[in-house]
Amino acid sequence: MWYVYLLKCSNNNIYTGCTNNLDQRLERHNKGYIHYTSDKLPVKLITYIAFTEKHKAFLFEKYLKSGSGIAFRNKRLI
Repeated sequence: MWYVYLLKCSNNNIYTGCTNNLDQRLERHNKGYIHYTSDKLPVKLITYIAFTEKHKAFLFEKYLKSGSGIAFRNKRLI
């Protein structure tokens, strides 16, 4: 499975990411190994969406980072 996930950072920013191992990725975020979130700890998982196909997960992640995707995220996912 592939997961698109949303994290709330300590500065209230929302981080959108994609992984095939959600538990390990969250651990890496909270240990400061991920550059973007390393100075915004702790991070909290808001939600995740599971996909069976890698390319669909990456397309959805890309969409959520677009202007209309951010609006969708804010209205429907958080």
